[in-house]
Amino acid sequence: MAELTAAYMRRKAARLHLDCQVSARAKEISSFIKKAYHKPYTDPWKEITDKAGIRIVVPYSSLLDRALEMVTSNFTVVRIEDDRNKPGFEERLEYPRLHVQIRPRGEEMDPDGMPYECEVQIRTEAADVWARMSHSLMYKPGVTTDIPSDVRRSLYRLIALVELYDSEVERGVKALDEHPDFSRNNRLLAEAERIYQTFSLHPYDRELSQDVVDVLVDSIGEDPDYADRLVEFAEQQRSRLESVYEEYGPASEQFLEHGRYLLVSQPESLIIFERLANARYDLQETWEGSLEDRWLDDLARIWRVRR
Repeated sequence: MAELTAAYMRRKAARLHLDCQVSARAKEISSFIKKAYHKPYTDPWKEITDKAGIRIVVPYSSLLDRALEMVTSNFTVVRIEDDRNKPGFEERLEYPRLHVQIRPRGEEMDPDGMPYECEVQIRTEAADVWARMSHSLMYKPGVTTDIPSDVRRSLYRLIALVELYDSEVERGVKALDEHPDFSRNNRLLAEAERIYQTFSLHPYDRELSQDVVDVLVDSIGEDPDYADRLVEFAEQQRSRLESVYEEYGPASEQFLEHGRYLLVSQPESLIIFERLANARYDLQETWEGSLEDRWLDDLARIWRVRR
């Protein structure tokens, strides 16, 4: 259910043009037992609320509210824990918790016949690094004694750097977004990346993506609504695209054993498939002499076969 819910969130984020990473996990049995043992729960099964967990990570803090809105608008919310504006919180060096308890996707019930719940954590990239690092140090397996207070304090002091990092990243992103030489190609690639993550979470060659997108932009022309149309294309052709990525994508036998269909393992493949479907001749005209003809021929053949 956690994986299904995370996949649904990725699709919603793509539609909203929200830049984020969504991951999911089911709590390990050993982790559940350890948590139940070390904390004074009356009923661990009911009181431990992160048996299913999802993490949404955004690049900087001003996107936290957009991510929160995405969750609360699309799921049944059980409760929200938001420490960001908690009275007195600004006086302490602590990680501002933003958790949402929801009913996940799926119809399964727990052994008591009650709907399962899922804990959604929403963080910035910097806060996620800090949280994972501090958790690994303060809650190491096998450590039964308390962490020395000076060590614990030093870890919390890093929160100040996390907040500074967040603000500087946001300032840099906004400045680059307004730069005339930067915005268009990178916005298009960012859009393709968001949608591609709803089909595959495998890593890809970003430098290659930038080279290909530089060519694809010319086939699109001045179209201010193209991002919305790309999202719509991906939704309308979802089953066909899922079949393509399963058979020819980065985890497929074709790619792993034969090394073919390189661009199917790249997010810009979505733009290429959209252009093949709606503007084939414009694509061919801008492609010729700029990129390898075989790459486009391979994708054109795949798209025809999966019609």
